[in-house]
Amino acid sequence: MNRLEQSLLSVLQPWCQAPGWLLAFSGGLDSTVLLHLLAGLRRHHALPPLRALHVGHGLQAVAAQWPEHCAAVCAQLGVPFRSVAVQVAEGASIERAARQARYAALAAELAPGEVLLTAQHGDDQVETVLFRLLRGAGVRGLAGMPVQRAFASGHLLRPLLGCTRGELGRYASEHQLRWVEDPSNADTRLSRNYLRHAVLPSLREHWPALDGNLQRTARQLREADELLGELAEQDLASARLAPESPWQALPSLLLAPLRGLSEARQRNALRHFLAPLTLLPDERHWAGWCSLRDAQASARPIWRLHGGELHRSDERLWWLSGDWLQQPAAGLPWQHQAPVLELPGNGRLRWSGEAPSGSLRVAYRRGGESLVHPQRGRRDLKRLLNEARIPVFARDRLPLLYAGSELLAVAALPGYDRVGGEGTQLLWEPPTSDVGLSW
Repeated sequence: MNRLEQSLLSVLQPWCQAPGWLLAFSGGLDSTVLLHLLAGLRRHHALPPLRALHVGHGLQAVAAQWPEHCAAVCAQLGVPFRSVAVQVAEGASIERAARQARYAALAAELAPGEVLLTAQHGDDQVETVLFRLLRGAGVRGLAGMPVQRAFASGHLLRPLLGCTRGELGRYASEHQLRWVEDPSNADTRLSRNYLRHAVLPSLREHWPALDGNLQRTARQLREADELLGELAEQDLASARLAPESPWQALPSLLLAPLRGLSEARQRNALRHFLAPLTLLPDERHWAGWCSLRDAQASARPIWRLHGGELHRSDERLWWLSGDWLQQPAAGLPWQHQAPVLELPGNGRLRWSGEAPSGSLRVAYRRGGESLVHPQRGRRDLKRLLNEARIPVFARDRLPLLYAGSELLAVAALPGYDRVGGEGTQLLWEPPTSDVGLSW
């Protein structure tokens, strides 16, 4: 067993009980070597079922032939193969858009508990660290690519990070492997390629230990990032108390515990909280956090970030995205008192108990509404919402149940969410706050 096989098997060992392995197979040198290594190892070791997926981006004509090549390589090695085509969104960075589309396709293919194997190697890690340094990344970015992380419903594993491009090339030559060459890899207009072809060779000439030094720096910064994460978890513990409300599934934090931290620890805690939800803000955008934190209690401050917004209501921070950023569609009749009523852009309603009779409809607050409680008489809805401390962002989304012009009940308003004040309860399942990040 050569060094590459030994290194690979060592990294793969903890993942040998996974229900399956999925290889991201581009057909290039790196993934071809990884596929060949895996096919060889499974002849002598008990490994999970392996299959390969090729993702076609449709960005260049020559790529149309790659799925056929990949299928032939997999057939020769006895590895199940599938190819999917994706649409790359237009934008400023075609590299980022292609990466997002590729990883979205891989995530859709990955079954629960499975491991996605990708073929990034040590040279890729060096390029990543230097690229992020030039873009002004912080500790987390400069930690480079992790060997493994949670991904979709399983995990992502990069088993070749301890190997070099040169080692992979020598292995491919020794075993007479065939692979495809992506012509875009030579296009130095792309940032990564410019670093690879024009910058790194000169740096390596002057600093021969560059690769090892950058990889060691990345490992040290990853350890520092882990320590910062542990500190953030401690700081967030008291801020993560769940509210008792139908929207408690929304990511939220109490503001008071954060206010008691230093500025640096506030930012660290918020980075940790926001990381699964959005692209993290750069240095200039942290002014939005200060404005959100320091606004008057009567204000409605919002910190707008990539794909979502952080709201403040009643001394609590709420992350809103997806349907929560759109006005729900107009009200609609509740035909025949069906058990469940889907609310376009606003979750669903259902009954707890026997549905009331008569013609009913659901609408949303416009101002001036009032309703009658059997024991409390007629009450102004706006005052009731204030008394119940309903978050401001939710008030215009609360489903209002009408019979004709009479307001019967208000979903999620304690004491007023039952028809007639008792008996049948109106239950609202609000929309979730979608979590969608670039891969």
